[in-house]
Formats: sequence, structure tokens, C-alpha cells
Amino acid sequence: MTDKLKRAQKIIENIYSTTIGNASNPPSMSFYQSDTYRFFFLLSFMHEHFKGNDISQEYAISLVPKKYASRIKRLQVLKHSVHLGYINETQSLVDKRRRMYTPSDSMIKDFLEMTESVSTFSERKAS
Repeated sequence: MTDKLKRAQKIIENIYSTTIGNASNPPSMSFYQSDTYRFFFLLSFMHEHFKGNDISQEYAISLVPKKYASRIKRLQVLKHSVHLGYINETQSLVDKRRRMYTPSDSMIKDFLEMTESVSTFSERKAS
């Protein structure tokens, strides 16, 4: 087997076993890993948050290309995330009609634990 194939298999095993194959995932990560759009949304949303970008409703639903979900589904995922307490919704200080979104403290914690698990798993397998 080629080295590239071996590395690819390790990466696949790593991501799978620390995400959707992990029975001890917190509910927030299980929610986002339940379908492709949600998972891409999670990664995009957290990436934008960690870069320090303000995330409005329109920006949040535009983070993942339209081909993965309809506008209605994208909006439903955002609103459901707010309802479940994974994402905080606040009123903009500049424009009272505009809603701004940030991950909750628990979602940040769960996400960082998930990414740490992926990283730790990779380091263990490399040894």
C-alpha cells in the first residue's frame, strides 16, 4: 500500500472515530454531525467566529454553498441551533432589526474538545 493511501486511511479513521463514530459525543456535536450541511455549517461558523468576524443571519446562512441546502433549511438549522442553546442570538447595537450570532460557551467547549480529540488521536496513531 502506498504511503499516501496509508495516510488517507489514518485520517479517515481519525475523523470518523472522533466525530460521528464517537458514542460519547456531546449533544451539540451530534446535532451538527447528523447531516452534511450541519457539519459544514458548524465548521464554517466556528471558523468565522474564531477569526473574530461578526456573524449576521444572512452571513450565517451564506457560510455553506447553496448546493448543500435550501435557504429554508439553512435558516431552520440556524434557528434550531439558537433554540437548542448552541448559538446565541442578539440584537445588533447598530441596527436594531439585525440579528447577530455567536456560539454559546458550551458549544465552544464541545467544539474545542472535538477538535482536540481529532488532534490527539492523530498524534497517538503517528507514534
